[in-house]
Amino acid sequence: MGADHAKRAFIGSFTSAGGRGITVAALDRYTGAPTVLGTSDAVADPSFLAVGRAPATGDTVLYAVSETSEGAAAAFAVGADGAPHLVGEVRPVNGSGPTHLALAGGHLLTANYGSGSVTALPVGADGAPGPVSGVLTHEGHGPDEGRQGSPHAHQVLPDPSGQWVLTVDLGTDSVRVCALDPATGTLRLHSEAALRPGTGPRHLAFHPSGGHAYVLNELEPTVTVCRWDAAAGLLEPLGETPVLPRDHDEGPAVRTYPSEVVVSHDGRFLWTANRGHDSISVLTLDETAEKPVLAAAVGCGGRWPRDLALDPSGQWLYAANEHSGNVSWFAVDAETGIPAHAGSIEVPAASCVVFA
Repeated sequence: MGADHAKRAFIGSFTSAGGRGITVAALDRYTGAPTVLGTSDAVADPSFLAVGRAPATGDTVLYAVSETSEGAAAAFAVGADGAPHLVGEVRPVNGSGPTHLALAGGHLLTANYGSGSVTALPVGADGAPGPVSGVLTHEGHGPDEGRQGSPHAHQVLPDPSGQWVLTVDLGTDSVRVCALDPATGTLRLHSEAALRPGTGPRHLAFHPSGGHAYVLNELEPTVTVCRWDAAAGLLEPLGETPVLPRDHDEGPAVRTYPSEVVVSHDGRFLWTANRGHDSISVLTLDETAEKPVLAAAVGCGGRWPRDLALDPSGQWLYAANEHSGNVSWFAVDAETGIPAHAGSIEVPAASCVVFA
């Protein structure tokens, strides 16, 4: 596990469900415990966050989506008092229901679930996003008429090489590989990896070696292992692994919707958050990185874990439990990867945790 320790955690939440918006917390490096410093409800439903730095000063900048039908993104500076303050304007993303965002090539990118699109906004010297520079709209659908009648972009992120941008689409059962033009802020489709129909891919995480990616499926509790070729910009699905025990209680009333996948810094473990089952699954990875094996599933410390995040030290795992309104943290066993519950704080409608 790594030695770096985060000083702060930033927690997103749904203001429409009673959340406080963005919560800033100081982290105790020895216990993992967060202490709330400040909050901001300057944007509605900041369900996902990302951390970057202002190009001009190097200061930490916190980015947030506004997961509303109109769709927007904003940047925040965090002062010594711990309160987040808006930097620049809240920018429309020309897409509905943005659920994820990331930084790449001098731009802020948002994945817009409602409109099935990805938006690029240039980042200014102060870190604030500018007006939209490009929108790439997905096409297609899946077999689940209730969830896959149209594209639903759920995640956007750069690959480890920095050459490509990947977008995970729940509605089309696919992952698209795109090229971002840093000069114009436009996105071009390069390739598309088709996953098994009806799986509903939600998020992916890369192995630290950069040669593999793990796509977590929301409509079936599985993870799809993929080989990643950065030189060619191609993602190749290799197979699926269940993220829940075979004897887990599955039915219409307790259907499981996995939400997030995390890989350990040393590449030995993979964790998933499982809504409905309300658990964190632990999968071990061998030297090939292609054969995850389910080792355990432990309680998430609440209900409906929407997000799962590993701190920079690799010692602490945090679950944002949306329906129970809390963030739980766990000590990670360095030998087994199994997390042990260490504590919890109240965060109504919690949806995301990131670190700086």
